[in-house]
Amino acid sequence: MRSYLLSLISEGEHQQQDFKYRVADAVKLARSVSAFANTDGGRLLIGVRDDGHLSGVRSEEEIYMMHQAAYRYCRPEASIKFDTYHVDGRTIVVATVPRSDRRPVYALDDEGQRRAYIRIADENIVASPVHIKIWRDEQSPRGAAFTYGEADQRLMAAMTIAPDAPAGQTVWLRLNQIVRRSRLPRPKVITLLARLVRFGLVSWRLEEHQFVFALN
Repeated sequence: MRSYLLSLISEGEHQQQDFKYRVADAVKLARSVSAFANTDGGRLLIGVRDDGHLSGVRSEEEIYMMHQAAYRYCRPEASIKFDTYHVDGRTIVVATVPRSDRRPVYALDDEGQRRAYIRIADENIVASPVHIKIWRDEQSPRGAAFTYGEADQRLMAAMTIAPDAPAGQTVWLRLNQIVRRSRLPRPKVITLLARLVRFGLVSWRLEEHQFVFALN
């Protein structure tokens, strides 16, 4: 048991693992649950400092807030499994969150506002409207047939033109830039980008905490 837990800690924080020194706020914890559920799943090691040292879970209140994060502050409710380990006189809780098949999973704040998060490296990032559209489309019972129309042509042309970019260089654009360049309504651009990402014609990445998109 001890060796297993220490092997997890030795991995550090990454795409599928996060350390929490203590649980003081179920709302903040829900962001991590949302991010794992929307991405590749992952685990939270509760009672572990950022440097990997064991601090331990100090009270039943913290365990209660873990449950609150998954079942009260996530919509839809996120699946989560809790395993408790007793190591060196300290209690460590490993909360395992699988990737959800009902994405997007939103995290609620105290005012009831909801945001979906995505896990990138060791950070929880607010998902873009394009990600949310992709996840919703994945839940659609309709077929995945690809159609290519005039709007697609305008969008792809707008993503190709970049007078200030060296020839042959991939053009990465923010959502708002694509909307301005294509002169298409923003909801339409979101819909088209989501479809093009799903069919492998457009890629996305995070640059300076903003999502950017480019043709493949």
